[in-house]
Amino acid sequence: MTERELFYRYLGLPAFGPMALDIVKAEGVYLYDRGGKDYIDLVSGISVSNVGHRHPQVIEAIHKQLDAYLYVNVYGEFIHSPQVKLAEKLVSLLPSSLDSVYFVNSGTEAIEGAMKLAKRFTGRSGIIAFKNAYHGSTQGSLSILGNEKMKQAFRPLLPDVSFLEFNNFSDLEKITRHTACVVTETTQSEAGLIPPADGFMFQLRKRCNETGTLLVIDDVQMGFGRTGSFFSFEPYGIVPDILVLAKALGAGMPLGAFIAPKNIMESLAFNPELGHITTFGGHPVSCAAAIAGIDVLLGGQHPQAAEEKGKLIEGMLSEALQKGLISGIRRKGLALGIDLADVSKRKVFLDSCLDHGVLIDYYLFKPATFRIAPPLVISGKEINEGMGRLLKAMASTSTKT
Repeated sequence: MTERELFYRYLGLPAFGPMALDIVKAEGVYLYDRGGKDYIDLVSGISVSNVGHRHPQVIEAIHKQLDAYLYVNVYGEFIHSPQVKLAEKLVSLLPSSLDSVYFVNSGTEAIEGAMKLAKRFTGRSGIIAFKNAYHGSTQGSLSILGNEKMKQAFRPLLPDVSFLEFNNFSDLEKITRHTACVVTETTQSEAGLIPPADGFMFQLRKRCNETGTLLVIDDVQMGFGRTGSFFSFEPYGIVPDILVLAKALGAGMPLGAFIAPKNIMESLAFNPELGHITTFGGHPVSCAAAIAGIDVLLGGQHPQAAEEKGKLIEGMLSEALQKGLISGIRRKGLALGIDLADVSKRKVFLDSCLDHGVLIDYYLFKPATFRIAPPLVISGKEINEGMGRLLKAMASTSTKT
């Protein structure tokens, strides 16, 4: 059997009709398939590769840790140098109240831990999320996913979960003293990149303060410089009670975390002891990669450049907007949501992009909207090349029926 045949025969796949690109190498902003064709990655593996693929500093850190040790014991029992150094680095970048880091393997696990922590600390059971929000697909995370179509087949899920309309100020009154936590992104990603209305995040924080509710910010997709600030909540003048991180955190390696004040985090350590446990969370190799990835982002001032690069891409799309090839553009830093003018050409456009050597992807809850979120390290020259390919793919799509 060929590897392609093995892929379809033996792998459990989340959907029919995958792109099934046979990638054999990745470097910087490029992916290469078995036939030698290159693709410019305009989605960063869905906001994972903010420092690009196989950044030399990240690879060096991985090699150094490989020479020391891999896995040695379950999380929280031994002192691992990469874990403690990464925790220290993350805390140094955050408001002083967020001073305790719990490492896990992924974003959905971090959300699970954050929800458990909120319920344990407050003694409350109510959880509030927002419609059209995506926070993961394990049972707890699925319970707060704001799209009924994706979770109806798996009910019953967690009880006592309710949903508000994002940017609906009057809905905030539904947060009460029964609510353990509110889980939100600052910008709703899978809804098609929907930013908060002016003052909405501030009023959400205020209502949580009034009711003693913990505010959980999911920064899995929009963190690590994607929006122009290192963490997405910073421009809004608020501080979450629990911050959830993953994806770009590991710089290409699997890693997630939830971060909270020490007095809140400690509630997982008693009644019961081991209130949250993980075997592989905070794997030393992943933590070593994460430290290097953060150093790359900060050393190259890539978060600060995200806004400028995002504006450049937005400007290049203006002609397509004028020609009616696309019907709308939303942007936050170096993340864009672009609405196709003709949703019936969704698959045709995706295929055309692949033909022209450019990788895009669609937002889960807005099928006519595709994302552009390239590695933050992308150069001006690479932006020009990538957008040139994308615009050719758009033009090609417009001529097909």
